[in-house]
Amino acid sequence: MTESTIALNLAAKKNRMQKSLDQKLARILADSSCRDFILADAKDADMAFGLAAPGRSPEHYAGEAHFRTLDEFRQLMREIVAQGLVDIMLTSASSNEVLAINERLFDNSHVTPAVRANDTTDIWLAHGTGRYGGQPSQPFRSATIDHIQCGKVECGPDERHLGANLGLYSVTFNNDVNLDRRTLEAYKAFRIEAEAKGFRHFLEVFDPNAPEQPPADLARFINDHIARTLAGVTSRGRPLFLKIVYHGPAAMEALARYDSSLVVGILGGSAGTTFDAFQMLWEAKKYGARVALYGRKINNAEHQLTFIYYLRAVADDQLDPAEAVKAYHGALGKLGIRPHRALADDLVQTETAGSYSGTGGGVRKAPRSAARPAAAAATPDFSKMSQAEKVQWNLDRWKRIVG
Repeated sequence: MTESTIALNLAAKKNRMQKSLDQKLARILADSSCRDFILADAKDADMAFGLAAPGRSPEHYAGEAHFRTLDEFRQLMREIVAQGLVDIMLTSASSNEVLAINERLFDNSHVTPAVRANDTTDIWLAHGTGRYGGQPSQPFRSATIDHIQCGKVECGPDERHLGANLGLYSVTFNNDVNLDRRTLEAYKAFRIEAEAKGFRHFLEVFDPNAPEQPPADLARFINDHIARTLAGVTSRGRPLFLKIVYHGPAAMEALARYDSSLVVGILGGSAGTTFDAFQMLWEAKKYGARVALYGRKINNAEHQLTFIYYLRAVADDQLDPAEAVKAYHGALGKLGIRPHRALADDLVQTETAGSYSGTGGGVRKAPRSAARPAAAAATPDFSKMSQAEKVQWNLDRWKRIVG
């Protein structure tokens, strides 16, 4: 180990702050009535979308695919960490190397760095040019735990704290015994390695992406898979929390009350209206969720720092969703930023078109602070679809749900 590495290790240990994630998790697990809520900014989209991952550049014009650069994407991460209103910043391993390992961005912050630890084939979305998303998900990992923790193939005993020590591991069950067994075997191997290396993780469970026989009750299928999968995992290997699609009050309440040691979180989904974002968090929390990981909803906001400010206000029970939307628009006005929608339109809750082709606009609903959740898009009969139709349906699905 070089002298510079030793000095870096000592500085990192000295400057390490207690993280809000750990404080909140401890309070939530100690008291089920605790109102603490964990927010994560999911800026790991470069693991899925490629060039479009950073989001549209301010110079994006109709018909021109002009996106932010990766450097601009990472600068937004720095600004959000500096703001300090999220508890977790989720990135790719390459961004983690730049921000956590090289820049020491998180040393003096209560924000916890996290990295997407696997990239299953259903998130290989090459802007509509690939066909992977229309085929059943298969397990795969680009990143290794060592590269996440210290930036190289093998970490020394005192180097594992240099980078992130929290990873997102995702699984997709397709109601197929061979595919789902392979998914579980890969997750088991990851858990064993993670436990041996002192690496923590949270578990993302996606809805089926290309099932030949779609489950009759999707929400129950997901909940039962979670309960069954984790029944065989002891505390040392269990995820810190879950990240799942929000399937409404009944499904959330059933999962949240099933196991008091299991902290349930939701993924954000597509951007939608500002009310969509605030309302989903508010309602999910009401029925038992204690974590929200928002990716596209934050990344597509007119002003990300202001959006997060009001998202935090909703998460901390300071504002209801409609009040937060109005306050957000007022803040944009003071900043001289034109909102994507008029206030009346941004107070509308929408639901994504149910067709697998993605045609048809969102359904308008009356603005209200406690509206019912938007219905999830219907799952088609994949056995009657062509390969091209499967690919298009899955691309549209990812536009709806990726976090």
